[in-house]
Amino acid sequence: MDVNIKENLKLVEANIAAACERSGRNREEVTLVAVSKTKPVSMIRECMDAGITVFGENWAQELRDKHEEIKEPLHWNFIGHLQRNKVKYVVGNVDLIHSVDSLRLAEAINDESIKKNVVSDILIEVNIAEEDTKYGVSKENVLPLILEISKLTNVKIKGLMTIAPYVDNSEENRVHFVNLRKLLIDIRSKNIDNVDMNVLSMGMTGDYMVAIEEGATMVRVGTGIFGARNYDE
Repeated sequence: MDVNIKENLKLVEANIAAACERSGRNREEVTLVAVSKTKPVSMIRECMDAGITVFGENWAQELRDKHEEIKEPLHWNFIGHLQRNKVKYVVGNVDLIHSVDSLRLAEAINDESIKKNVVSDILIEVNIAEEDTKYGVSKENVLPLILEISKLTNVKIKGLMTIAPYVDNSEENRVHFVNLRKLLIDIRSKNIDNVDMNVLSMGMTGDYMVAIEEGATMVRVGTGIFGARNYDE
């Protein structure tokens, strides 16, 4: 099945603009992350031709390979579960790591960042819906984890991320987005050194409009842009 990426992007853009308007926000407040995992460089280039510069990848080696192949300056984001032994493929190649959910992972990112003489911006992944099958730190453990990670020299916390449950009706996830935003505001009010709470990465193809209405600053859209994934290839 042929995918018309430019038409898909027009629809996603219209939806983002409408959600911003409904919630009294400026369109500039929301960054669209085009989730390009499993998709070939040719499709990424189609997105680039349409003006997209922010891409999200889920697998460390795939990110590294695409980063090496595409020489144009893009804003790469790592959004998948990151294993400590794969940190070397990600640090220095991305603007933002969305999925930090343990001190040990943050320490591995910090060590690699020191080695490469960079500072890595990260988000703390929160399992806001308390799903057994999801990665992410529980709501009550977010602040203690942030206080520990904030002591690291070459890692900078920029905000929070969540992967909401897969639901047929996006309204069901509104409560989770509301709760994550409340948590972000609460942590921001504590003015912790080396911690910014300005980025709220939440919302995917099925629920990004609701997420924007509840304060998302980054939405991660894959299927809505690239079409369904074929994991057999």
